[in-house]
Amino acid sequence: MGDLLGHVWPPQFSQAILFGVLLLAGLLAGEAVRRFLALPRIVGYALAGVALGPRVSGLLGVEVLQAARVFVDLSIGLIVFELGFRLDFDWLKRNRWLFATALAESLFSFVAIYAALRYFDFRPLIAAAAAAIGTATSPAVVMMVAREQRAEGQVTERMLLFTALNCMIGYLLLTLILPWVHLEHQTDWMEALWRPLYLLVGSALAGYLASFALLRLAAWIGKREDAQFVLLVAMIVLVVGTARALDLSVMVAVVVFGLLAHNLDARRALLPLRIGAAGQLFFVALFVLTGANLEFGGFGAVALAAMAFVVVRFLAKGLALIVFAPLSGLRPGGGGLVALALLPMSGLSVTMLQDTAALYAGFGAELASVVLPAIAILELLGPLATQYALQRANESHPETQDK
Repeated sequence: MGDLLGHVWPPQFSQAILFGVLLLAGLLAGEAVRRFLALPRIVGYALAGVALGPRVSGLLGVEVLQAARVFVDLSIGLIVFELGFRLDFDWLKRNRWLFATALAESLFSFVAIYAALRYFDFRPLIAAAAAAIGTATSPAVVMMVAREQRAEGQVTERMLLFTALNCMIGYLLLTLILPWVHLEHQTDWMEALWRPLYLLVGSALAGYLASFALLRLAAWIGKREDAQFVLLVAMIVLVVGTARALDLSVMVAVVVFGLLAHNLDARRALLPLRIGAAGQLFFVALFVLTGANLEFGGFGAVALAAMAFVVVRFLAKGLALIVFAPLSGLRPGGGGLVALALLPMSGLSVTMLQDTAALYAGFGAELASVVLPAIAILELLGPLATQYALQRANESHPETQDK
């Protein structure tokens, strides 16, 4: 229906307007929970997403969420790059127990989640894929909480290191499971093996080439902070776009990009990484969109399995860290705090789930039925656990930021 001026009523809001609403609602909700409830802003961002999403108000419908996938990819790309950039090969060489601890933490989580889901009669492939996704901690949550709390110290550094490593191990485990998923759906052996190999090798190669280009361009531009920031964002966007265009893994490509950019920079061409206030837009967008993607409708049917997923995941990480972390020099009591800090699951887990679910609709629906409820729980409780762990470790100093 149109009026005399030719306007359509009711008006059709563009995606630009909806994206503005998304950012504004996330910002206000984040500030509200921070000021009035002393909770991490991330909780407010996620709650704003739930309220705007298709399960509540419907303002962010399914079509909008699908179109907004590019913002999720770019947000995860920026965050995962920073996490990969923090991985120092020299630190791992000097303290070899660090990698052993990260490997134990990841594998203990995988085995515990797999066993719990098999107990609840989930098929082996579903249980294995869910366990691989559950191995990974949300890099966005731990980095956001650490930044918000101005956290520094032994627990904080190990939390970030183990997050980077368990994300990589989790994705590797999921990729190793994919051939069996393909074979279950009548794919021949060659195709079933070729696809995961293409994902891993192609993604790693894309990350290596991007790091090579970044270091050469940074050396040519010089140590100008503004120019290097633009260069860095441009390269991350290119890597994310290339990974999507070639059907590669955004996470693997970007984390390899960040890891090699830091560890191959022998001439120190890159300035210290400072994402700064510009990165806040990506953080808000990621958590609001993740909240909008959360599924609560079918929670009752798998409530016990989802709760078991959450509990055994935490206990497995805690057991591995309590046993192995002291060997790497972590102070007494630190293992339990790191395990608590590693509790969150969020945007990266949703992306891993969506990418796996996109392969086969039936398999994806079955996998999502248990993984999404677990993510929903840890999207809201995870940031609280991380904040508490950092405060308990006496590494949190938020006062300097909130003044």
